[in-house]
Amino acid sequence: MRPGGHPKRQRGVRWPRACQGFPWLRTRVPPALMGGRHVRREAEEAAPVFQYAGKAAKRKDRVFVWGFCYSGALGVPSFVKPDVGWKKPRRIQSTPYRLETEEKISSAACGYGFTLLSSKTTDITKVWGMGLNKDSQLGFQRSIRDRTKGYEYVLEPSPIPLPLEKPQQTRVLQVSCGRAHSLILTDSEGVFTMGNNSYGQCGRTVVEDETYSESHLIHQLKEFDSRVVQVVCGQDHSLFRTKKGAVYACGWGADGQTGLGHYNITSVPTKLRGDIAGVNIIQISSYGDCCLAVSDEGDVFGWGNSEYLQLASVTETTQVNVPRHLPFKIGKVKEAACGGTGNIVLTEEGNVFVWGYGILGKGPNLIETAVPEMIPPSLFGCSDFNPDIRVAHIRCGLSQFAALTNRGELFVWGKNLRGCLGTGRMEDQYFPWRVTVPGEVVDVACGVDHMVSMVKSFT
Repeated sequence: MRPGGHPKRQRGVRWPRACQGFPWLRTRVPPALMGGRHVRREAEEAAPVFQYAGKAAKRKDRVFVWGFCYSGALGVPSFVKPDVGWKKPRRIQSTPYRLETEEKISSAACGYGFTLLSSKTTDITKVWGMGLNKDSQLGFQRSIRDRTKGYEYVLEPSPIPLPLEKPQQTRVLQVSCGRAHSLILTDSEGVFTMGNNSYGQCGRTVVEDETYSESHLIHQLKEFDSRVVQVVCGQDHSLFRTKKGAVYACGWGADGQTGLGHYNITSVPTKLRGDIAGVNIIQISSYGDCCLAVSDEGDVFGWGNSEYLQLASVTETTQVNVPRHLPFKIGKVKEAACGGTGNIVLTEEGNVFVWGYGILGKGPNLIETAVPEMIPPSLFGCSDFNPDIRVAHIRCGLSQFAALTNRGELFVWGKNLRGCLGTGRMEDQYFPWRVTVPGEVVDVACGVDHMVSMVKSFT
């Protein structure tokens, strides 16, 4: 720049009009911006093309976890033992947190402070466990320091070796978790059980004073009328549904939850009769000590604990030890879910009904009801602008509910014990609330104080 003058204009360079009078804004302008149309066209053709992900882009399968961290059930070691000195242990993760998993997870289950994940892979490793393992509900997790010892807490998803005859052919279809026992369903080698068997819930003889900690025992069940297609853990009992539509049960029966006509413990899976005898059952559910079953005709059956009005439509007693038909006039039911004190069903029309005791989803004034009450569809996003939104699936934890819509959105409500709802707040939720998850939620598993969801990424 000449003293007291303007910058020296270079030959062939035109200053943009916006810079005239403001010499400090003047920069060298590329020829493409000052030349004719043909120059600009050449520049555009030479410019890079950015490819944005479209519908054909492969969507990724992901797992998100939230709730109570200290047991290790979320599978994120740094929450329990910080990996950096300045971090503090995280007691609660109140919003969905992505869990790194190598395999595509097809089934997840939440127990009392532990989690099971499974994949339909033909690899040797098909099932992973994390969290509390004091009763070997995650199998024997060998210590790295002492190979003869096992871990009572597992802080990250760790392989659970199954005693399979054909490990590279057999696939795991589903997992389920109780208070301290686990069930694993395979396509061709029956059901595997592990963990606490104090009441016969693992389907094997009860051994007095058996030590469950650091146990290597994984028991295989095969004695059913046909192939088992669904397994369900209650608190200390187990249910099995077969391809023929029959239901078997074993375990703790003090509330009638085995449905076998008595209140004793049962250590061998035994076929239920009562009102479901000869009926084709297509879905079963339990989490506490109450059980529900749905038939192919859309009828609902229940047995077990009724202290909280779960079965008050057919009895005034607090226990029912055989399956009873529940005479609800709500239309054809396609899915049911059982919590600790409240129950939920989904009809073919996509309507959601709740009953029992607790935070049921219709505000603070509805705390108990023996008759199913419908939650307005508008609370799940159905409106005049979005008339096609429907609830597609329902799930229950011990004191919380979850609903998945046909748009892949997750709604939750109930007791927010240790942040288990994933809403980012610690307050209980009296109406369905949408959880912010980055993707389309495919399924969700609810526990006592944590949850796990399987998600497809948007792109």
